Amino acid sequence: MNAPARIARLPSVCPHDCPSACALDVEVVEGRTIGRVHGARDQTYTAGVICAKVARYAERIHHPNRLLHPLKRVGRKGGGDFARISWDEALDTISEKFLAAERQFSAESVWPYYCAGTMGRVMRDGINRLRHAKKYSGFFSTICINPAWSGFIAGTGKMMGPDPREMAKADCVVIWGTNAVSTQVNVMTHAIRARRERGAKIVVVDVYRNDTMKQADLALCLRPGTDGALACAVMHVLFRDGHADRTYLRKYTDVPDELEAHVGTRDPAWAEAITGVPRTEIEAFARLVGTTKRTYFRLGYGFSRSRNGAVNMHAASCIPAVTGAWQHEGGGAFHNNAAIYHWDQTIIEGTDVRDPAVRVLDQSRIGAILCGEAEALHGGPPVKAMLVQNTNPVSVAPDQTRVQQGIAREDLFVAVHEQFMTETAAMADIVLPATMFLEHDDIYSGGGHQYIMLGGKLIDPPGECRSNHEVICAIAKRVGAEHEGFRLTPRQLVDRTLRNSGWGGIERLDEDKWIDCQPPFDEAHFINGFANPDGKFRFKPDWPNVRFTNVGMMGPWQAIPSLPDHWPVIEEADADHPFRLATSPARSFLNSSFNETPSSLAREGRPTVMIHPADAAGLDIGEGDKVVLGNRRGEVKLNARLFDGVRRGVVISEGVWPNVAFEDGKGINTLTGADCIAPFGGAAFHDNHIWIRKAR
Repeated sequence: MNAPARIARLPSVCPHDCPSACALDVEVVEGRTIGRVHGARDQTYTAGVICAKVARYAERIHHPNRLLHPLKRVGRKGGGDFARISWDEALDTISEKFLAAERQFSAESVWPYYCAGTMGRVMRDGINRLRHAKKYSGFFSTICINPAWSGFIAGTGKMMGPDPREMAKADCVVIWGTNAVSTQVNVMTHAIRARRERGAKIVVVDVYRNDTMKQADLALCLRPGTDGALACAVMHVLFRDGHADRTYLRKYTDVPDELEAHVGTRDPAWAEAITGVPRTEIEAFARLVGTTKRTYFRLGYGFSRSRNGAVNMHAASCIPAVTGAWQHEGGGAFHNNAAIYHWDQTIIEGTDVRDPAVRVLDQSRIGAILCGEAEALHGGPPVKAMLVQNTNPVSVAPDQTRVQQGIAREDLFVAVHEQFMTETAAMADIVLPATMFLEHDDIYSGGGHQYIMLGGKLIDPPGECRSNHEVICAIAKRVGAEHEGFRLTPRQLVDRTLRNSGWGGIERLDEDKWIDCQPPFDEAHFINGFANPDGKFRFKPDWPNVRFTNVGMMGPWQAIPSLPDHWPVIEEADADHPFRLATSPARSFLNSSFNETPSSLAREGRPTVMIHPADAAGLDIGEGDKVVLGNRRGEVKLNARLFDGVRRGVVISEGVWPNVAFEDGKGINTLTGADCIAPFGGAAFHDNHIWIRKAR
């Protein structure tokens, strides 16, 4: 009789690019494989709840299509023909190509490229140590946070806010610009608890009736890129109807009288014409937050992914300053807690050997950079060699036509370190098999909460998979890069980083699993003043001095309105492009991760575009019809889904599907632009005008 399998439940952390950064309990079977993944009940933010796709992580980590061995391209670039090679041959080839590019074009012709495919600090950020030690081209990460963070910091002066667990103590929770049911499930945990225990109202502001909006007591569906107008109209009503906390405004804000006069001309009728939200709904929203002091504004990333995204974020964050909600437990505004961790990542990133004279290239403009545009290259040498980790730019980067043209250059050497044969890996010259999070050690912090967490190695990797740290150190040795960090193990890097950042050593996490870093109430609520030099919340931001990045101002920042407003720089619909497209996240994918797992594919089905039935009727489009979306950047074919949960003239396509899932192999980011967003860059994924026609 066979003995039952030995199953241990061991702690870990979800590594994926999500503010929840869930604390996990993982079933480890016989020390070799994993079973079900659970949320850790004893961590008070995760509180035992995780998303379905991570709960089923066994189907991803044990997927039969994982990369297991180093590969070398043997046919034409992108042709899919690879031969198995040894690790030594792969690493020697990469190093030789990097050194050859350095000799002929300078070190800046090598561009290590990465993103947040893992949020582990050792495995995500260690590539910068190689970059800095060798003076390879810098990397400015713009694809995700820049408009959102700069917009929030513009008001508060610091990237932090009320304890996210305070949502459960609110009398009203405003979920603005994030489909939390799909992308930040723990936000809903605490919001629903507030409703259940306190009778709290949930307000959702978004561009379509998604799963989060279905949970709302009040749902405001607006046109993409018009959030600033909604915020101004809400503040108009607050001042008009006596809901502004004038004592708080005098003590804690910079120009309250100027703001009041400014929004005095921006009433709900004005906002209705811009946003599409009926003025009665705007009035109801303003009345609710104005009479509910414990209103917690949970501000997401989605509504910042627009050319006016920073202005939209700032405008929304101004509302609780007008009501004085910051004074109350369960009140204020929260976007991300990045500043509370005060990380010193010198040893991980090698910032002590960084040369500020080395050029910094914009992640979002990879297409223009690889196509050799002088302005995108800052007048420097062409990019001749790349190492790509933790990202899949051939699917996820904007302006896909240019990205694919650039990466297909025969004179460009590309090495990709990946878990699956992504579309970027398929374009590579060398492909290296990568570990997943349960197969290496790393440290994590939650942007959406307040915990530092240790994720230890629980099982051995399959085949010949190696971690990012192993690969970076091996390349460093071959190209002559010197730094102490290359000689340390991941656990040693974690220990040094914790100590240098003031959090004690790794043994604290070995014993306690996580560190709660939440500041005291007065600090998190800025009771002693906001983090600007004058201690005031800024309705009138000093944009050039927003403490967000050392990279200079970008985009048309001089034209940013001085006070909260609707900034009409979005890609408006016009006669040739009568629709506006937002490319929103799918519930079962995370960027391009999970689009290889059977359960996620089964739930999502196929690439679709949601079109209002009245708009579809005018185009003779029926449910399921093949349609073509287009603009000056290209055309995309996918299937229509008739959906009355959008404003007329707005269409939504959910999820980053592989390009090969679309007819003609052109994915949705063919239609998204890569122009710089003010004031510090970014990608306007939800800000595209298009035309639509029925496919012939």
